[in-house]
Amino acid sequence: MNCIIVDDDDASISVFKQIAKQVDYLSIIQTCSNPIEAMNVLNEEDVDVLFLDIEMPEMNGIDMLKALDTKPHVILITSHNEHALAAFDLNVIDYLIKPVTLPRLLKALTKVKDVDNVKGKANSGQDYFFIKKEAALTKVPIKDILWIEALGDYITIHTKDNRYVLHVTLKSVESKLPANKFVRVHRSYIVNIDNIRTIEDTTIFINEISIPIGALYKESFIKRLNPL
Repeated sequence: MNCIIVDDDDASISVFKQIAKQVDYLSIIQTCSNPIEAMNVLNEEDVDVLFLDIEMPEMNGIDMLKALDTKPHVILITSHNEHALAAFDLNVIDYLIKPVTLPRLLKALTKVKDVDNVKGKANSGQDYFFIKKEAALTKVPIKDILWIEALGDYITIHTKDNRYVLHVTLKSVESKLPANKFVRVHRSYIVNIDNIRTIEDTTIFINEISIPIGALYKESFIKRLNPL
């Protein structure tokens, strides 16, 4: 899971990073000292989990959540618990009290996984997309999708016969794909496992096309394949 930490207290960030390093599937891609900096990161990076302090000057964590149109999974971290009700009204995953312990962090991350698993099961029965192309809606069978590639604010869906360029984020499309068939292998690529021909080191081959495997995704991807 890619995560960012938002906290104006350097000491708190340092303590949290030491604990988070013990979780092998958690990758801290950036730490931010204020919500404005964090919102810029969210616009540029693929973030799965946002660890967010509440008590910050100028804009607090609750105000930041209210300002976000879309957000990753949110786990609040604070020294006080009086904001708990307001936090859960904003659909946060969990609410951690400082100092955070490893068992409590793992419990919160398990909740994140549970939410993702439920979404994956809900999407597993969908077998097509309707994609807007010019003035028409085109039905695209999900089994025909080979891979999906992101470039800035656009994605390209590559199918067996066509490709479709859409002005959406890769994360928003990922949430609609059946989790038992599609896997994120790079910050810019999602692949259909059924259409993989071979895998060589850090490269996936679908037909004659090569797709890179990101370092942050390689271990979980290989485990997902369950090789003999």
